[in-house]
Amino acid sequence: MTRQLTVGLVQQPAWPDKARSLDASEASIRDLAGRGARLVMLQELHATHYFCQYEDPALFDLAEPLDGPTGTRLAELAAELDIVLMGSLFERRAPGIYHNTAVVYDGAKGAVGHYRKMHIPDDPGFYEKFYFTPGDHDASLGQGFTPIDTSVGRLGVLVCWDQWYPEAARLMALAGAELLLYPTAIGWAPGDDDAEKTRQKDAWTLIQRSHAVANGVPVLVANRVGHEEDHSKVSEGIDFWGGSFVAGPQGELLAHAGTEPETLLVTLDLDHGENVRRIWPYLRDRRIDAYGDLTRRYRD
Repeated sequence: MTRQLTVGLVQQPAWPDKARSLDASEASIRDLAGRGARLVMLQELHATHYFCQYEDPALFDLAEPLDGPTGTRLAELAAELDIVLMGSLFERRAPGIYHNTAVVYDGAKGAVGHYRKMHIPDDPGFYEKFYFTPGDHDASLGQGFTPIDTSVGRLGVLVCWDQWYPEAARLMALAGAELLLYPTAIGWAPGDDDAEKTRQKDAWTLIQRSHAVANGVPVLVANRVGHEEDHSKVSEGIDFWGGSFVAGPQGELLAHAGTEPETLLVTLDLDHGENVRRIWPYLRDRRIDAYGDLTRRYRD
């Protein structure tokens, strides 16, 4: 008998008003739980607008501690519905230290682990280095590229920009992650032409499907949707492209959302990855004796 897990993904717009954003999230979470989801994941920074389009010190007021109002609401919802819920917080860890943090809540157990985004971008429209400190990496403390154990399995939680790095996915897989989860906030500049938009979105989907293939594990990706204004007026804002998806351990697309608010519900065969790894034993054949240069910035 195979181990099956029904997972749900929420793809939604978000607003500066936390109550409005969280109300939308909660409605979708309840719907997915009612349809049988045992694991539900939300997108990156789902409680607010994507404020990183510009730099404003006043926006640090949006941050909360892990057990603040947003975390408490998510924990209570997971307990009520008896599900594993992955949410995203703008975390205030200490004065001057803020993180982009994914938190996992496991039913009545409450928060069972968190992951602080390790790769922090700094590009026009995505000024995250101004707001976020990179997460620490200390496996002994369960920090960094360390899976989170839950009642539905061992989750390798990563965040957005982390999704472009095969090293992050591999380290999670090597630590026993059974699923890779990528809460995301990514979109197009409105001025990009259609060909460029297609190349960007296809690359984004392809790189994450490749992590499923290379590691023999399912990949879950939840992205936001809708146009969000750049309040600094420097740019035209961002059109978040949605495209949330679930891929199986051979990269096969099991569900794929469009560009509008949507939920995805998929039942996964968790034992399928074991069978895939027996046929394609990439982890067995790795030349770990020859990979030392991967810790260098560049081979000059």
